[in-house]
Formats: sequence, structure tokens, C-alpha cells
Amino acid sequence: MRIGILDQAPIAKGNTATGALQNAVETAKLADELGYHRMWMAEHHNLRTLASSAPEITASFLAAKTSRLRIGTGGVMMMHYAPYKVAEVFKTLSALAPGRIDFGAGRAPGGDHRSTQALAVGRPYIPTDLYDKFHTILSLIGESPIEDSLHDDIVATPADIVLPEAWLLGSTGNSAIRTGRLGVGYSFAQFFNGEMSKEIFDAYRSNFMPSAFMEKPVISVTYSVSVAETREEAEYIALPVDLGRLFLMKGRIQQPLAPEEARDYPLSEVDRSFIESNRERGLHLVGTAADIADQLRADQEQYGFDEVMFSASAPSQEIRLNQLRLLAKELL
Repeated sequence: MRIGILDQAPIAKGNTATGALQNAVETAKLADELGYHRMWMAEHHNLRTLASSAPEITASFLAAKTSRLRIGTGGVMMMHYAPYKVAEVFKTLSALAPGRIDFGAGRAPGGDHRSTQALAVGRPYIPTDLYDKFHTILSLIGESPIEDSLHDDIVATPADIVLPEAWLLGSTGNSAIRTGRLGVGYSFAQFFNGEMSKEIFDAYRSNFMPSAFMEKPVISVTYSVSVAETREEAEYIALPVDLGRLFLMKGRIQQPLAPEEARDYPLSEVDRSFIESNRERGLHLVGTAADIADQLRADQEQYGFDEVMFSASAPSQEIRLNQLRLLAKELL
């Protein structure tokens, strides 16, 4: 099973944004050494708890610091950007690291209303079909004809480069059919709402049309995991992740608690029920590496995906790196 990492560059308590991005570099180097297949940087805006707002820039730095690992975005929030510029960015990345770049795109804003307005320079947002926008970006990257006056007679440079892999992100299944018809990979965020199903993946595969970016359908599922040498230790480091989601549900955005702080945090019965429900729905897998590997293989057998990615949301960099080692030992 191919495994990868989705990094949001979380700013742990006591760390800084600079430190969080340095952690991403350290994570990429270890993943490269251990044999992970890919690492993506997410895009989030107007959050002091995450440092990944420009994933295409971070990706270029990570690509320069690694030698084998595929590097990409999970994903570029394309509603904010001109297709022509996105195409030029990823063609440049792919020219610099041929055969190692992933262009992953998302249809969400990646931020709140204020940041979305600021990215649009205060202009009213004009709703567009983001699948059409994605298709335009792909056409520009692949140097295919585009039948519109805006992009007629232009080329996204550098030209004649090795194409990046292209992926579309999804979390509900609504995008499965359109993703298949576009001929790109489907990245499903199981950690986001836990709505993975065989029907979603079958719909993607049955509608898949080969393209210059991908010859056959490929499905990647991203999980949030808390892994340790023992189940007791895994529970200890998992609680800050659980509480982070709980706080978000309550409208509180804050730096993750340290494990010892999370252990002493007072939880109501409703809070405990919320955490337990998230665990049962597969939003957060907790246990030893063997436990997690067994669950992933069972899920792969049931749902039919091709590879997995792990959301790097551990309460500290030391814990995160240890988790990556444990998972690699069990899965690679």
C-alpha cells in the first residue's frame, strides 16, 4: 500500500509559524528516507494556528530538499486564482522536479469570508463552475486547445515539460463523477467528515476517462491517525487531536493542547459522545501501528481505494516523526 502525508503546517503550542514550516521540511526529509510515496501541503487562510497558506511555494522548497518523494498541494484553492497563473506555477514546479510534482486542487475557499474577500481584492465573488475552471487549468498545463477568447493563442510556460500528476480533492462524494470524467486522481478527505463509501469510489472509477495526467483511476484516502507503541500511549497523544476538532465544532480556533493539558481538560458527556462518534465514523484512527495497519487494510478491502495519506496533526513534531516511523515500519 502506498502511503503519504498531508501537512497543514500546524503551529504547536510553544512553536512559531517559522518553526512549523521548518517542521514540514524535517517531515519531508524523513518521509523521503522512509519510502513514503508523496507529501502534500494544504492551503488555509486567516488562521494563526496553521502556517500553510501558500502550498505551491512550500512545495518548491520541499522538492529541493528531497530526492524521491512526490511533492504537491492538497490542495490549491483554485477559486482564488487565475487558471493561467496556476498552470504556469505547476509547470514551473514540474520543470524543476520532473516526475515528482502533484497538482492537487480543491473547490473550497480554504478560509473564512474575510480572507476570501481579501484574496479577491474586495471584488464581489462571481460564482463559476469550478470543474470548468479546473479543466481550463489542465488544458493550459497540458497545452491543449481551449475554445475561449481569453485563452486563445497563449501558452503557459515553461512549455514541453513533464506533466505533473493532477488530483481533485473531495470530502462528500459529490465530486466523484466529475473527477473521473476529468481523468485525474481522486483524493478523499476521510478525516474531514468520515463519509467514505464504496459507492462514491465506484462512481469515480466507472466514469473515469484516461487523460494525459493519469492513465487509470487512482483513489487516495486521507486519515487522521494517532499512533504509538502502545494503545494507552496512543490514547494519550490522541486526545489533543480530538479536542482540536471539538473546539472547532464549538467555533473555537486555538493552538492544540499539549497531551498533559488535554488529559486534564474537563469533558461533558456530550463532549465525550462527540469524540466517540468521530472515532466510530473513522475521522480519527487511534492505536498501535499494527492496529492502524489492520484497519487500513480492512478499509481498503471494503472500499477499494489505492493508497492512503496521513494528516500530520500530532501534538508535537517529535510525536509526529515517531508516528511516521511506526507507520512506515508496519506498512512499507
